[in-house]
Amino acid sequence: MKDIVVFGATGTVGAYTCLYLKEHSHNVIAVGSRASDNGFFADYGIMYYSVDVRNKSDFDRLPYQDIYAVVNLAGMLPARMEGYTPQRYIDINMTGALNILEYCAKAKVNRVVYSQSISDVARLCGTPEPISSDAPTSFPLNNDHSVYSITKNAAVSLLEHYSAKYGFKHFVLRFPNIYLYHPNPYYYVDGEKKWQGYRLMIHKAMHGEPLSIWGNPNKVRDVVYVKDCSQIIEKCISTADAPNGTYNVGTGIGTTMEEQVRGIVEIFSPKNASSEISYDSAKPDAVEYVFDMSKVEKFLGYKPQYDYIAYLKDFKAEMQQQRFEKLWGRDLVEQI
Repeated sequence: MKDIVVFGATGTVGAYTCLYLKEHSHNVIAVGSRASDNGFFADYGIMYYSVDVRNKSDFDRLPYQDIYAVVNLAGMLPARMEGYTPQRYIDINMTGALNILEYCAKAKVNRVVYSQSISDVARLCGTPEPISSDAPTSFPLNNDHSVYSITKNAAVSLLEHYSAKYGFKHFVLRFPNIYLYHPNPYYYVDGEKKWQGYRLMIHKAMHGEPLSIWGNPNKVRDVVYVKDCSQIIEKCISTADAPNGTYNVGTGIGTTMEEQVRGIVEIFSPKNASSEISYDSAKPDAVEYVFDMSKVEKFLGYKPQYDYIAYLKDFKAEMQQQRFEKLWGRDLVEQI
């Protein structure tokens, strides 16, 4: 049983990943910025530590002995930023990442897993051509994601430096949108609070309300479920001989907007009041992207466990079970 420290454990991907790693026989140490997890992790036999990654002294609370791997999922995201305060990206995504790497060096870990973002290859999105794990960084410099992308890329460079200096392995995982159930269906766009698109469609489908497919219904997206994301993280930890580098998190399958919306209706609409689907070609197309997963398959032995419909079914089950209620609160919008 390996001791794994997960930073960002109270976040969306972090909480799912902690439980996944525990289920796969790892001793998980959960680290989050929240003062309390309300006893959530203890229910699963996981120790929880409150650490503000911006404060180096907070790391003194953590264990340093026999730590095999660190998973860094801590970060400030544009989707979680109300308004626009770029200093928060610097403080959390760079200073925080540096403090975590200092911890890794002192703890003499074997490997580090870091969550990068699809924003680092944003200029390559917009076509169904698969994006390679080794695609060069390419992102716009004039939008609300620019400083975020700069800080994430800087953190990758810091990770590569510490890996070379201290001799631990490193895995940079390129995250697209990770689909998952969370009681909060909202996010921020240019600092303004909005429904997440797919959550709004699910909400409407549950009430039998009509749905509209915007733009070209044949535009595709690589829809990856959080439990497949957690699978890749676990494989980075357990695969001894995988090389350092960047690995995509995805399925390698392009699911069309038509398939996405019809799947939501199939799984979430009442059978006696199914949502009607219409088309609005005047509205903008969805941004296309598909990841090339050959590197992940070759070196990590990864195979997606959730196709699109399986993901929707499991999402619905998580919504019904409210497994994370103690940590995140109860869904007040989409109770079923």
